[in-house]
Amino acid sequence: MASHKLLCIFLFFLHFYSGHSELQLNYYSESCPNAEEIVKQTVITLYKEHGNTAVSWLRTLFHDCMVKSCDASILLESINGIQSEKISKRNMGMRNFKYINTIKDALESSCPMTVSCADLVALAARDGIVMLGGPHIEMKTGRKDSKESHLAIIDAMLPNHNDSMLYVLDRFQSVGIDVEGTVALLGAHSVGRVHCINLVDRLYPTADPTLDPNFAEYLKRRCPHPDPNPLAVEYSRSDLQTPMILDNMYYKNIKNNKGLLIVDQQLVSNPITSPYVDKMAADNDYFHDQFAKALLTLSENNPISEEEGEVRKDCRFVNHN
Repeated sequence: MASHKLLCIFLFFLHFYSGHSELQLNYYSESCPNAEEIVKQTVITLYKEHGNTAVSWLRTLFHDCMVKSCDASILLESINGIQSEKISKRNMGMRNFKYINTIKDALESSCPMTVSCADLVALAARDGIVMLGGPHIEMKTGRKDSKESHLAIIDAMLPNHNDSMLYVLDRFQSVGIDVEGTVALLGAHSVGRVHCINLVDRLYPTADPTLDPNFAEYLKRRCPHPDPNPLAVEYSRSDLQTPMILDNMYYKNIKNNKGLLIVDQQLVSNPITSPYVDKMAADNDYFHDQFAKALLTLSENNPISEEEGEVRKDCRFVNHN
């Protein structure tokens, strides 16, 4: 009996000092039973008014969770000594943050100071993926919100569009996502658009020979200058056939040398990743299964403990104690 009691005490302290929060399905079943439905209905309403919000929720999850933790640090504004992650070049072009406030306001009206912004980001991405024709993913909740920005480590944590494939694979491996999962997550490039500033290196002074020539001409029409203004609305769609559907058209395109980014082309040319590109191009259900599995892993990256974090009242600012 004594040894059992000591074991229980040990396990308690191990959990308490581990620095991680325990995520679980239906975390808000008692404290805010309608939380997930509130997020879902608000996401649907926003999607009907602004279809690109669904893409934004997916991208927000990626840019939040890849940098240290899924802790909504990306939502913090620059104030009171905090430097917002939004000013990082890696986060250029991200938008629709104002509608995060819309979802949070709906949650606060029903359950004040209960649902974290980190969970909001995860659930909005889950429901946005469905709006984009992707798979429904059962996500755990119980994340806490960071009290600090991680701006200083973004460049080291977030892979860039022109990084080598081995480096990209390493970064994803660091959060528990294998090669197959990495190829699947890059399939998110099937939706949304890319700013010309991330494309022009493949177009000027001469077009990248790995680009389909007709596609390169199309991109030059979309991006007519070698030095685009980062603030200008100069973009190209990643997928011209089904630009707002999360499907395997992305893999078919990159196999035909119609990938926008260097990392897209590397998926095809690298012998480690190319077999998975072939499989996903051939089977949309397989792509969806692997995408769901990898996104779930990403969404559970390193959740912070209740002692480290908080539930923000306003996702833009840490609480005032």
